[in-house]
Amino acid sequence: MLQAEDAKYLKKKVKVLSLDVHPTEKAIVVNYEMEATILGQMGDPMLGDKKECQKIIRLKSLDSKSDVVIVAKEVLDKCKLIHQSKLTEVQHLISYLKARKRNDSLMRSSQSDLTSSTSSLSTSMTGSLTGSLGAKEDLHGTAYFAEIDSYQELLYEDLPSKIKGTSLLLQLARNPDYLHELAQNEAVLGALARTLREDWKKSLDLSYNIVYIFFCFSAFSNFHSVISHFKIGSLCMDIMDGELQRAQQLREQVVNKRRPVKPSKIATSRIPSPSGSKLASPSPSSSKLASPSPSSSKLTSPCSSAGSGISKLGSASSSSSAGSQGVEGGEEDSSHADKTQNKYQAVLDKQDQVLRVCTYLLLNIAEDSKVEEKMRRKNIVGLLVRMLDRRSPHLLLLVLSFLKKLSIFTENKDDMSDLNVAEKVCRLLPHNDAHLTDVALRLLLNLSFDATLRHAIIKCGALPKLVPLIELEQHQQAALSLLYHLSVDDKAKSLFTYTDAIPTLMQLILSYPSQLVPLEVMALAVNLAGNRRNAQLICEKEGLKLLVRRAVKHRDPLLMKMIRNIAQHEGQTRELFQAHVEALCSVVSGPVTDEFVLECVGVLGNLALPHLDYTSILTNFGLLTWIQDKLRPDCNNADDIILEVVVLLGTLAGDEAAAEVLLQNNILNALVELINDKQEDDELVLQIVYVFYQLCRHHHTRPHVIAMREVPAYLIDLMYDSNSEIRRVCDTTLDIIAEHSSQWAEQVQLHKFQWHNSQWLAMVQGGAGVGDEGVGFGGGGGEELLMLGGEGGLASSFLHHSDVLASHHSLLSDGLSSPDSEEFLPSALPSCRFSGEFE
Repeated sequence: MLQAEDAKYLKKKVKVLSLDVHPTEKAIVVNYEMEATILGQMGDPMLGDKKECQKIIRLKSLDSKSDVVIVAKEVLDKCKLIHQSKLTEVQHLISYLKARKRNDSLMRSSQSDLTSSTSSLSTSMTGSLTGSLGAKEDLHGTAYFAEIDSYQELLYEDLPSKIKGTSLLLQLARNPDYLHELAQNEAVLGALARTLREDWKKSLDLSYNIVYIFFCFSAFSNFHSVISHFKIGSLCMDIMDGELQRAQQLREQVVNKRRPVKPSKIATSRIPSPSGSKLASPSPSSSKLASPSPSSSKLTSPCSSAGSGISKLGSASSSSSAGSQGVEGGEEDSSHADKTQNKYQAVLDKQDQVLRVCTYLLLNIAEDSKVEEKMRRKNIVGLLVRMLDRRSPHLLLLVLSFLKKLSIFTENKDDMSDLNVAEKVCRLLPHNDAHLTDVALRLLLNLSFDATLRHAIIKCGALPKLVPLIELEQHQQAALSLLYHLSVDDKAKSLFTYTDAIPTLMQLILSYPSQLVPLEVMALAVNLAGNRRNAQLICEKEGLKLLVRRAVKHRDPLLMKMIRNIAQHEGQTRELFQAHVEALCSVVSGPVTDEFVLECVGVLGNLALPHLDYTSILTNFGLLTWIQDKLRPDCNNADDIILEVVVLLGTLAGDEAAAEVLLQNNILNALVELINDKQEDDELVLQIVYVFYQLCRHHHTRPHVIAMREVPAYLIDLMYDSNSEIRRVCDTTLDIIAEHSSQWAEQVQLHKFQWHNSQWLAMVQGGAGVGDEGVGFGGGGGEELLMLGGEGGLASSFLHHSDVLASHHSLLSDGLSSPDSEEFLPSALPSCRFSGEFE
């Protein structure tokens, strides 16, 4: 037990837990924890206790003119519980109290004052949701929570009383402090839901007030159960559908009233008019008989022209009065049409408010995926797409945001495609509202992942609208991403030629301050460089020189990839690269091998130029040693760099002098070892076979290839590979070998014969079996076919090879050198590396 003489010291420790605002007063509530510890003589704790406390700091002098910073500093000076580091948080709480007090006072002020000070529930997307409430609050007075029962009773009276009751309840719901109490009052919420369900067709004001009340609940996730309990979401969709149908009917009525009335077929007077009278030849539009009374003007057609002559039988002097009545009738009809249009516009404005609050409520509760799926089944996409024809920027912003959220699911995206949403969204670009433009771009970006919708976006003429948005920083990322998706299709790349896309991209790339250009810019530039005409525009005005200089200076791999795509186009564009070969070779032969070097090797691999001295490139820049090092089997080089080196060898082998240098340095042996090691990599095998083809084209290098038996043997083995491109190159290369070697000509023709007749040979060898396993084209039995040419084989028993095989001189002349000989004639192959197909 603790003795009194043992307790020498008392230690207090205070820890602030949280800061909050008082729900009703102008005060800050400080929640803190106090820990008291009794220390012994030696300073060790003997007894302790903790207690949670609360301190209320009342700010009685706080008003609209108070300086938040000064008041916050005074609070920290007078209350030692709050640390100086909490200054920003205290300022935020005081600002909230100041705004809350101003909102309470402005409920009795004018509409403009109310609009300028919105509650904490208002956001930029709500737009003018609160704009129409000021006048109603002036009309219905200030709401008090203690009188909520009397407001509920108004919901059971006539329509004006219901509107007044809902308006007063809306004032309470807009205060977040009252939402919890309202959520527990099921009687009031049930009466509101019932009133909305029964009377939403009778008054737009009533619908707006009630939906806005439930919208206040939808701003907080923990109140979403209130909305689902009363099925407000489904009811909002019904209201949206009904209002859109009503708007369509009103639009048709207004259009019908504007249509001119067809002239009646009343016969004109046969009595001749006096000489000089203006009514001698009345127009068909004035054939109606006019009454002399002033009320006759109401019968005039709304589209009748002012001053139209209306003749009266036997009275020439009445022409002036009839003309004046026609003028008055036209003016009255014009005034009537204007009034009708104004009434129609007023209805549309109120409908926009109702549709906006309904859409916002649905958007809030759609954060639950199950609720969103229910909306999809009720055709929420169709409702939203129909609202894209409205003109309210605030409503369009909400609709586009909702569609953007829905577009990430395939089902919704397909529905939007069927409803032609791409064309409707493109009509909104560019818009005066920058936020709306940004949301529209991001919606189109989501839709552009689908090829059909990409085509629809391009077809509706969006490309010229999107390119200028690249220069605006606010829309640059979204616009570049969307244009990148559109540039994926080859047909769309050529359309960029007719816009300012190329000059704009070049300016962005060359003037970018950082070392590496942003990914979005370079992705679009790389795609556009794949088009010949775009590449020519890029190279104009020393554009290629500036790009190469920047790429080498900053070692930007994406910029070099763009240059690589430019280099793949034959003609004058490729000729411009002759001036940059030395710089590229210096980078490649350097000590570092990274992604930038990989792209540089790719550029050199594309440069099949007739006047380029490849031999000096190999010897003067150390490129030959670098190639040998990359092809060494004991070096663990990445497959990407090995592939690019082989592609480069294919380009170098196109020059006979360079090909001889390669053979003198045992490159052929290295390739044979490489194809043994990487025989599963079709792309690498294809490029190696292409190098063999290039070496066989030259008179001095062909014998070396034929003398190395592994090369023709590999080509024969790959003659019937599953890859069609490999088969094509192998077949053409073997044709060249067979043309200059009778020994290999017989081998090639023998294997072709055996392949074509493999099924028959297998049947003869097996004695019976049409259904034997491994028989057939492209199936097993390949090992058996290789033995047919040996001694004692089937071929030597029944047929001599001279009876079956034609002379090798006719190998290319009969057109049957391969199963697809019409495709694989030597003339079909280029004299240099295949363009694009091997990349």
